[in-house]
Amino acid sequence: MLFRQFQPIEPLRQYILKIWYFSSEAILPKEDMKLIVPTGRVKLLVPFRPVSTIRMNGIVHTSKEHSITLIGITDAPHQVSTDDPTGTIGIEFSAAGAYRFFQLHYQELRNHMFPLTELFGRTARELQQLIEESDIPEQKIALLQQYLFQQLSLHAEDNVFDFCIQKVLQSKGRIPVQELERQTGFSTRWLNMKFMQRVGVSPKNYASIIRFQEIYQTLLSKKETLLPRDLYDHYYDQSHFIRDFKRFTGMAPSRLEKIVNEFGRQYAIG
Repeated sequence: MLFRQFQPIEPLRQYILKIWYFSSEAILPKEDMKLIVPTGRVKLLVPFRPVSTIRMNGIVHTSKEHSITLIGITDAPHQVSTDDPTGTIGIEFSAAGAYRFFQLHYQELRNHMFPLTELFGRTARELQQLIEESDIPEQKIALLQQYLFQQLSLHAEDNVFDFCIQKVLQSKGRIPVQELERQTGFSTRWLNMKFMQRVGVSPKNYASIIRFQEIYQTLLSKKETLLPRDLYDHYYDQSHFIRDFKRFTGMAPSRLEKIVNEFGRQYAIG
């Protein structure tokens, strides 16, 4: 398995967290669970090898070769499967980035994926044709970035929403919604509406994903059991942590440590 990252072009860097290229010349091992946990990001995926499937929210989605797919924010785990050598290009947007490119109501995308051609018609079909005609991954990525750069100028920034996102990230998911309310002067109801529209989940839900990711990344980097202080900096107690962990991975920490999930680990740290 090969995960390779690319730097976004300068105008896109504050809106895109990661551009990556994944390739595997061999069939991924069947014992590998290929589990992807929530990251708090909207994504664009472009497979350039035969069809792969993603099981998300109880629904099996098929990604055809060169079909550009937009995946909304997820707050539940999903699994990837393929019976062939695989390859995919991925673009992961910051929480305050996706809405600057695509004028959508992001709650409708939550835990779902849609072909870009269904959402944006002719311009998406033209982009998809250019990507299909290109043989080199770097060229495909350049075409995607050119398209996103053109989209960026169409949508104005939302300063209050962007401020709230930054506060959640800076606090590592520990800031209460009431504190966002106090700092912005906007009601919890208004903040919930804005987050649902711009990112797809409530501020409380988004904060819980970010808090979980802090612990999950620590677990992956240490390759060992978490120490109590790692948990209590982010959670009230161990039961609070286990409840969130089960929600975002589908299993308890002790079980996750025993399964094979090399694809999911590479994806998370890649």
